[in-house]
Amino acid sequence: MNEGLLFVFSAPSGTGKSTILNKVVNEDPNIEYSVSATTRLPRKGETDGKDYFFLDRETFIDNIKHDMMLEYDIYCNNYYGTLKNAVEEPMKNGIDIILEITVPGALQVKKIYPDCIMVFIAPPDLKELERRIRRRGTEDDYVIQKRLQRAAEEMKYINQYDYVVINDDLNKAVNEVKQLIIENRKKRRNINHDE
Repeated sequence: MNEGLLFVFSAPSGTGKSTILNKVVNEDPNIEYSVSATTRLPRKGETDGKDYFFLDRETFIDNIKHDMMLEYDIYCNNYYGTLKNAVEEPMKNGIDIILEITVPGALQVKKIYPDCIMVFIAPPDLKELERRIRRRGTEDDYVIQKRLQRAAEEMKYINQYDYVVINDDLNKAVNEVKQLIIENRKKRRNINHDE
C-alpha cells in the first residue's frame, strides 16, 4: 500500500482557504482534513474535533512538552498546531492528508516531511482581504490590523511553496486545488511504477 500524500496549505486569514478546502474534502473520498488544535475560543457554528480541537493553554503546552505536536505557532495570542498522530496514522494507511496551517508551521512541517506538497492560497490583494475579514464581523479593528500585518508578512514566503492559488473566484480556486491534487497523485503512481 502506498503511503498517503501530505498537502500543506497556508493562507492569510480571510482568504477563503477553509471554504476551498472544505469543498475539496467533501468531493474527494480519498483525502482527509487533519484537524488542528488551538487555544482560541470557538467561533459560532464551530465544533470541537471537527473544526479544531479546542484545548486550554495548559493542555496545549503539555502536548508540546511531550513531543506530541508536529508543528505549532502562536497567532493573535493563541496557540495553533497539529497533533502528530492526526497526520501520521492516516498517512500510514494510504490516506492523503490536508494540513491547513500557518506559514511558520508549514515551514516546520517541510523540514520533517520534505516531500510534502506546499500550497499557498492568496487573496487577489490586501484591500480585498481586509474587506473579507471585516465582512465576517468577528474581530475588532485592532485584531483586523494585526491580521493584515501578519498577511503581508506571510506573503513574503510565497516562494517557499510549490503552488500558489489566487482566490479571486471560489469555483476556479477549488478546481485549481483539485487539479494539483490529481497531478501529485499521478506523479506518485509514476514514481512507484518506476521503482
